[in-house]
Amino acid sequence: MYISDLIKEFLEYLEIEKGRSVRTIENYRLYLERFLEIATDILNKDDVKPGDIDREVLRKYRLKLNRYGSENGDEDLKAITQAYHLIALRGFMKYLAKREIKSLDPSLIELPRMVRKQVTFLHFDEVEEMLEQIDLSTESGLRDRAMIELLYSGGLRVSELVALDRDSINLERREFMVRGKGSKDRPIFISQSAADRVSDYLDARTDSLPALFLNNSRNQQSVDTSGNFRRMTVRSVERIVEKYARLAGITKHVSPHTLRHSFATDLLMNGADIRSVQSMLGHADISTTQIYTHVTDAHLKDVHEKFHSETK
Repeated sequence: MYISDLIKEFLEYLEIEKGRSVRTIENYRLYLERFLEIATDILNKDDVKPGDIDREVLRKYRLKLNRYGSENGDEDLKAITQAYHLIALRGFMKYLAKREIKSLDPSLIELPRMVRKQVTFLHFDEVEEMLEQIDLSTESGLRDRAMIELLYSGGLRVSELVALDRDSINLERREFMVRGKGSKDRPIFISQSAADRVSDYLDARTDSLPALFLNNSRNQQSVDTSGNFRRMTVRSVERIVEKYARLAGITKHVSPHTLRHSFATDLLMNGADIRSVQSMLGHADISTTQIYTHVTDAHLKDVHEKFHSETK
């Protein structure tokens, strides 16, 4: 059996058995097809079999990845993108091992050491300054306030926010479930203020459409065939967040994801443990949540001065 056929079966396995998202599967398809393209070139074959993949092919593949852009007249692949290629290949090799198909040992595929990414976040007073820029005398203003408060209060991804329906959020209990990455459900808890702002927005609406947040623009792209306003899009929310950050005089780039970062940062700064924050963000791996350790790092000096005995 050839690698090209096994890649197709692996992608079907990811979809059916693992429940991976369409975007993840497409990314894996791209990475593995690129691997196959490079491997066939290395081996000088039209297609390759699992047994053809050995340490030398892996070594040359990694070298090709590192030089990919230069050799193809494009931009070089970033280190993180190269890592994603290797993660996909390792997952594929694990799948072959599970099926007892002899190929490269997945443990031989080492990922490059990555520099920890620093995140941009807003302090509480900056979030408040953004909220103060919103005109609450209009329906769109009430909507914008509700969206920003939900993003900050619940740590929602913007894709999760725009997918919300009226009946999916319990304003009385101030908690609800969302389906995040990997089709995994997780609870969202929101403040009383956020619940009140959503309630204010819904009270101002005169329609009975199911979407929680509607695009109130009168342009053609914002209205469906029945003349009803469409659900807010990710890009629309991004523009709205950027607008109020600019009006608040915040010079750093602010996106909906910045508010998610701010949610996590605020929790940690107020004493939340990282495992709880991991659960509230819906991270499958604790290492993803550890990008927020810049917060705990900043507290180390204060802890040292407060608790370490000083010699006389």
